[in-house]
Amino acid sequence: MRDPLTVLTEAFTSFLFGKVETTRLPVRTSTGQAQAVYLPTAAPGLGDSGVIIGREVYSGKGYIYDPFQLYGQQLPAPHWLVLGESGNGKSALEKTYVLRQLRFRDRQVVVLDAQGEDGVGEWNLIAEELGITPIRLDPTAALDMGIRLNPLDPAITTTGQLALLRTIIEVAMGHGLDERSGFALKVAHAYVNETIVDRQPVLMDIVEQLRHPEPESAEAMNVAIDDVRAWGLDVALVLDRLVDGDLRGMFDGPTTVGIDLDAPLIVFDLSHIDRNSIAMPILMAIVGVWLEHTWIRPDRKKRIFLVEEAWHIINSPFVAQLFQRLLKFGRRLGLSFVAVVHHLSDVVDGAAAKEAAAILKMASTRTIYAQKADEARATGRVLGLPRWAVEIIPSLTPGIAVWDVNGNVQVVKHLITETERPLVFTDRAMTESSAELSDDALRAAELEAEERAAAFVEQHLSDLDDSSESTVA
Repeated sequence: MRDPLTVLTEAFTSFLFGKVETTRLPVRTSTGQAQAVYLPTAAPGLGDSGVIIGREVYSGKGYIYDPFQLYGQQLPAPHWLVLGESGNGKSALEKTYVLRQLRFRDRQVVVLDAQGEDGVGEWNLIAEELGITPIRLDPTAALDMGIRLNPLDPAITTTGQLALLRTIIEVAMGHGLDERSGFALKVAHAYVNETIVDRQPVLMDIVEQLRHPEPESAEAMNVAIDDVRAWGLDVALVLDRLVDGDLRGMFDGPTTVGIDLDAPLIVFDLSHIDRNSIAMPILMAIVGVWLEHTWIRPDRKKRIFLVEEAWHIINSPFVAQLFQRLLKFGRRLGLSFVAVVHHLSDVVDGAAAKEAAAILKMASTRTIYAQKADEARATGRVLGLPRWAVEIIPSLTPGIAVWDVNGNVQVVKHLITETERPLVFTDRAMTESSAELSDDALRAAELEAEERAAAFVEQHLSDLDDSSESTVA
C-alpha cells in the first residue's frame, strides 16, 4: 500500500503543474522495426585524406586509407600485410591501390611481380598503360643480354655488398656460414674491391679469388694458403651457380644501363623464375638490397615497395633479416612495405618464425580476405583479431575483406572503376567466369554478400548490447 503522504504530494503537484508522467504498457517489437527509433550509427573511419579503397559494408561509408597520412597519428608504422586465399581479390586490391597512389606526384612504387600469364608478369598491362617497360629477370635470357643486377654494384656500400654475398650463400646452403668460410669470403671480397678499379667488380672475380686466394690473406691470420682455399671452396661453388649454373644471366655482370629509378612505377618481372626454387629468395634478397642502396633516397618522396609471394622473404631467416633492416631504415625515409601472403601459417610455422614475427609486428595494417575456418582462427590468434572478425572471415565473398588498421577493425568492400577493370582483372580464369554472369547477376551476388556481412556485424552488435544490459542488471 502506498504512503498517504506520497499520494497527497503527487496529487498536489499534478494540480499545480499538470501530470508530469505517463504510464505506458511495454511494447514488444523486432530489431528491424525498433532500429527506426535510434539515430544512425557507424564505426569511425580513418579520415578523408588519402586514396579511396571502397566502402565500409555495415555503414556504407566511403573507406579511405593512406599509410603516409596516418603514420604518426593512427599508425606506428606504414607497413601493410595482405592475406587470403587465391581468387578473393588480393591482386585487384593491390593494383587499384597502386594506380590510385600514383595520382599523387610525390609517390613512387616498386613491385616484385612473381606471378605471370602468357610469358609476362601480371603487372605487364599496367606497366604498358603507364608507358613503362618492366625489368624482366630471366636466367634463360643470358645469351640475349638480359637484365642484370650486380651484387657488387659500386652504388652498394662495401658493407652492404658483403652482407648481401653472405645472404646469397646462406640461403643457397640452407644454413649460416661458419667462421672459416666467412673469413675466406671476406678476404676475397676485400681483395677484389681493392684491386679492380677500372670497371665494376663482378661475382666471377669473387669466385676466382676464392679458388686462388692471395698468400697475404693466409699470412695475415698465420694459416696455410691451402687452408684458406679449402675454407672458401663451398662458398665458391654456391656463387658459381650465379655465374655459370642454373641461375646465370641475372647477377653475373655489371648492372644493366638504363634502368630508370626515377619512374613512378618500377616493375621487376620475376614470372620466369620457378617460385619453388632457391632462386626466388636469392633474387628477392639481391633486389631488396640493391633497391635499398640505389632507390631509397632522402628526397621527400613517398615510396611503396610491394612484394607478391612475400613468404619467400618472411620464411627465410637470412632474407628476413635483410628486410627487417630495410623496413626500419626505410620508415625514416618514407617507405611503405606491402607484403602479400596466401597463408599466415606458411610463415609463422616456418624456419624463420622469429624473424617473421618481427616483420609482422612492423605491419600495423592487416587486410584479410576469405580463408578456411581453421586458417582464420590461426590468423586471428597471431594477429590478435576480435572474435567476430575471425568468425566472419570464412564467409567473406570476393572483394570483401576484414581491415585491421592498428586496432580499427572494419569490413570493407573494395570498389573498382570501369577504367581500372580491364587493367586489374588479368587472370583469364577470373575474367571468363565473370563474363558468364550478367551485370544484374553480379550486382545481386555483391548485394547478397554485403547483406550477409552486415547481418553478421549487426548480430554481433546486438550480442554486445545484450551482454551490456546483463552486466548492468
